[in-house]
Amino acid sequence: MAELHSRLSPIRFGRAICGDLSAAERREWWLANGRGGYAGGTIAQSLTRRYHGLLVAPVDPPLGRVLVLTKADATLIADGAAQPLFTNHWASGAVEPAGYLALESFHLDGTIPIWRFAIGGRIVEERIWLEPGADTVHVAWRLSGAPGGPTPRLVVTLLANGRDHHGDTWPQGFSPDVAVDGSRLRMTVPNRFVLEIAAAGGMIASRNEWYRDFDLPVERERGLGAQDSHLHIGDLDLPLAPGKWVGFAASLTPQTAPDIDAALRRRRAHDRAVVKRAAAADTVFATAPGWVMRLVLATEAFIIARPLPDLPQGQSVIAGYPWFGDWGRDTMISLPGLCLATGRFDTARLILETFGRFVDRGMLPNVFPGAGATPDYNTVDASLWFIEAWRAYLDATGDRAALHRAFPVLTDIIDWHFKGTRYGIAVDPADGLLRAGEPGVQLTWMDARVGDRVVTPRIGKPVEINALWYNALVALAAMAEQVGAPADFYRSAAAKARQGFARFVRPRGRGLYDVLDGPEGYDQSLRPNQVFAVSLPASPLDAAAQRAVLECCGEALVTSYGLRSLAASDPAYRGNCRGTVDERDGAYHQGTVWAWLLGPWAMAYYQVYGDATAAQRFLRPIGDHLCDAGLGQVSEIFDGDPPHTPRGCPAQAWSVACVLEAWWRLARASASAGQSAALTRY
Repeated sequence: MAELHSRLSPIRFGRAICGDLSAAERREWWLANGRGGYAGGTIAQSLTRRYHGLLVAPVDPPLGRVLVLTKADATLIADGAAQPLFTNHWASGAVEPAGYLALESFHLDGTIPIWRFAIGGRIVEERIWLEPGADTVHVAWRLSGAPGGPTPRLVVTLLANGRDHHGDTWPQGFSPDVAVDGSRLRMTVPNRFVLEIAAAGGMIASRNEWYRDFDLPVERERGLGAQDSHLHIGDLDLPLAPGKWVGFAASLTPQTAPDIDAALRRRRAHDRAVVKRAAAADTVFATAPGWVMRLVLATEAFIIARPLPDLPQGQSVIAGYPWFGDWGRDTMISLPGLCLATGRFDTARLILETFGRFVDRGMLPNVFPGAGATPDYNTVDASLWFIEAWRAYLDATGDRAALHRAFPVLTDIIDWHFKGTRYGIAVDPADGLLRAGEPGVQLTWMDARVGDRVVTPRIGKPVEINALWYNALVALAAMAEQVGAPADFYRSAAAKARQGFARFVRPRGRGLYDVLDGPEGYDQSLRPNQVFAVSLPASPLDAAAQRAVLECCGEALVTSYGLRSLAASDPAYRGNCRGTVDERDGAYHQGTVWAWLLGPWAMAYYQVYGDATAAQRFLRPIGDHLCDAGLGQVSEIFDGDPPHTPRGCPAQAWSVACVLEAWWRLARASASAGQSAALTRY
């Protein structure tokens, strides 16, 4: 594991953070299993979200996720005294026990969170990890520095549940059958699931009592229900011997072996393989900074299995943990960074082919359907990002066989946009631009809604949609040539769209309008959407217009962690994204900083100025953020006002992917420039 450690920037905290409850709770660990299941919590081992737990599993596939096992609260029994190694918040306001005060350090070993508790002359180390590809969590403890005397023990309180991970617990409606046989406990929820807990190194005794009134301060801050209850189903009694692992495996898979050493080796090997694969795929990772390699490791959390009847090996992308599922737009935007930069070329193809099964009337679903559900197609940009993802995949792999299979679907998308499809999405024959939108429907990535009010409706011709449209037409012309199909139609349509795109250019070098031909005319809001007219591979702008975009956005929108969604000078600007659901949704795209936009910004900067090293500098602050909020991950959003507090999902796919993709492409550009310079000198 030393090799992996040497490649990753350290994420480690001592008593200054661990012993400060607010600082320890702000920092969260998140794990994923490749099936949509996850685990997460705080450094302090307290619950602050309804989503925190040791095992949240897709009991109702593909993504009907249920909180199955909440906590494993360990208490050290030694020298006649009991020392809790956990922390709980209660609705009364009490924090009891305050086990975080015994926490000497916390760090990540790859993706594995590790706590070291110092009690007298003893150190107790705890680790938690998920089994790759299985709904199984492992929790283990190890003693070191033990003085003489009676053998110390751990008594571990097991708290379980059976609610939807979004929901509230209803104790009266949850009465599982709990049975214990020595070192194994089985909790059966009839017609739902069976949780088996197998101890390694100790015994289990059954219990049946509710622990009520856990307080969830983050949920209160988000304007949601802030209390929960969990069922105490059993206690583990684990004798501790120096240097020997004890613990348990909890799983929805019957007869899972509680072999801690073997399971730990598997998890470490899995993490190591992620980093090695990226390094083998591209030599730029050989000298990549540690924070970049942390992003490489972070990508693994978002790739999930999505089997379909005619594509059992189908795959998809979780948009963010803990509460998002797999979305068409987010998946296609994330795909190059998650898969192409990291050498997962087969995964990229499978994701594209999985989503290709659901293209309908030229549109990709915004929300991927669950079992038996109807896809929701309320997005104008997902299908255009789908084409860009295919372009990027083909550029990386040259996979013409896959292109031949996909080409009819891709051309069908273009055809439907000319014919007209849902929600008023169609090409305007007057200027070749794409119009979209109907009252009450949100179609672009700026899709927040408060009740019946769409916060940023953007009906008309949005700037990034038409940048994507032009880019798609150019890409289809190139793809047509590769498969031996006529390309003139796409070239002609691209030329007309480029000419029409000139209407977005504002006078006196002030960048681009955000929306043309809307109900109220031209939208002059200064938003980051115009950056895509520069960052995408095919830009419809000349050099002067590209530079103007960068100048106006750089002055008003760029922050250390991403781009503001609206300039602070706008009367509608909201500098903080917090409060009730309605308050947060109202601020979501009205000034909130979005991390995923940092990647396109860096690429746009390189496009204009040609300096890859300078462009990469915009990405570096993300390395600092990896030690905040979701550890080793990148948050979904940040406040528009300094200090840009992280908000939203603590682990967001496109936040990780777009930053990593930009770094990768800029590193390749820098290496290519260096080779060219060396050849010139020679």
